[in-house]
Order: sequence, then structure tokens, then C-alpha cells
Amino acid sequence: MTKLATMTLPQRLSEFTVGLLFGLGLILSGMTDPRKVLGFLDLAGDWDPSLALVMGGAIAVGVLAFALAKRRGSSLLGSPLHLPTNTRLDRRLILGSLAFGIGWGMAGLCPGPAMVSMAAGQGKALLFVLAMLAGMRLFDFLERQTQRRIKEN
Repeated sequence: MTKLATMTLPQRLSEFTVGLLFGLGLILSGMTDPRKVLGFLDLAGDWDPSLALVMGGAIAVGVLAFALAKRRGSSLLGSPLHLPTNTRLDRRLILGSLAFGIGWGMAGLCPGPAMVSMAAGQGKALLFVLAMLAGMRLFDFLERQTQRRIKEN
């Protein structure tokens, strides 16, 4: 049985509500508008610093949420939490961060805002999401190949 099949109605409603609030927050903050994001990233041109406030607020909420989660040890609905434990900055993390940043700077979208924009019918976002999914599939394929080679040696 899959995890989705064993979820309770309160769990599903909770996930839906959190996703809806996240999407609305992205829309209201302007994060779904690639022009606004690119304006924020254009430090040498017509820089728009407003998204720095959005990011600062998100970081503050995240810090508080992680602190609370660490103390609780379980979700508000009682499910176990699986918080990250790795604190190492390795090559994969650095390269992945660079790829994310380059993609964000080129398209003005990142995964969350792209999903919201795609749901709103923006064609550029659909293309972005399709490319993102293709990249994820390529990564999985390459990761399996790497793991297979490691096992063979």
C-alpha cells in the first residue's frame, strides 16, 4: 500500500491547506512574476529590492518553524518528522546550488513559483516545469549509472 493510500483526511486537508497558503503567498509576494524576480537579481541594472523583504520574512519563518519542529519531534498531526542531519557542504550541494541559481537567473522562476504559474496557465512556466522534470529524470538516470559503476568496482 502506498503512503498516499494510508493518509488520513486531516493529513490530506493539512497538506492541501499548506500548499494553498504557500501558493497564495508566492502570488501575493510577486515571486510568480519572472520580471519581478529578474529585476531583483539585476544588481547592476534597475534593481528591485522588494523580494529581499519577502526572502527575509521566509527565512525568519523557516528558522522559527525548524526550531519548533526540533523541539516537538513530530508534526502537529502526530506524524514523525524527518529533519535533515547532514551539515556538510560537498561538491554535489555546491554544483546543485549553482545550477539552481543559474536557472533561476535565466528564467526568473524556481520550482514552487513555476508550479503556481503553470497552474495559472502561463506557457513559459509549463515549459520550465517540463524542462525541470526532464532534468530530474536525467539526474536519476545518471545517479543510477554512477551507483551501478560503484557496485561493479
